[in-house]
Parts: sequence; structure tokens; C-alpha cells
Amino acid sequence: MAAKIKKGDRVVVLAGKDKGRQGTVSKVLPKDNRVLVDGVNMVSRHTKATQADPQGGIKQKEATLHVSNVALVDSAGKATRVGFRTEGDKKVRFAKTTGEVING
Repeated sequence: MAAKIKKGDRVVVLAGKDKGRQGTVSKVLPKDNRVLVDGVNMVSRHTKATQADPQGGIKQKEATLHVSNVALVDSAGKATRVGFRTEGDKKVRFAKTTGEVING
């Protein structure tokens, strides 16, 4: 299935503790249907001290979100669904709200 959300896309969180927050997708895990969004869904990780990190302690890091809990942000700044259409001989993504082509 074609990827509706790709790395570098600007998305808004639809559900969960960070509902309404926006960020950029930094990683997509298609096998797990999950995405990693910069600065969203921060979790605390208790780490043991190692040679690389002698301090150890509680570290903040981003956790993945299910792809169904994020939506692409269109040019108007609103959440939109993504559709596909062919323009010439190319298959392109477009925003359902505005009809604009996304990234080419």
C-alpha cells in the first residue's frame, strides 16, 4: 500500500495525550504502522550508567505514534486526509481539503 504519510511531512496529532500538537515526521515504520514525530509523545526512560553515559538517570525521548492517530497538515494549517491521483504518468499525493498536490 502506498505511504500516505512520509518522512518530513508536517502532521498534527489527532488522539492521545498530545492531541492537537504539530510536528515533523522524523521516521516512518511501515511494518508496524507507526511514525516518530519530533517533540511529540515524549516518554521517560530510566537508563543505567554506562561508559558512554556515566551519569545515567531519567532521559526524555520520543516514542512512536500509530499512523491512524496523526493527520497531514495542509497549506491552511488544518488536518487533512491524503488521496492519490495520477497527473500525467506520475502518481501524486493530494490534500483532500484543498485539493493541492503534496510535495510534487
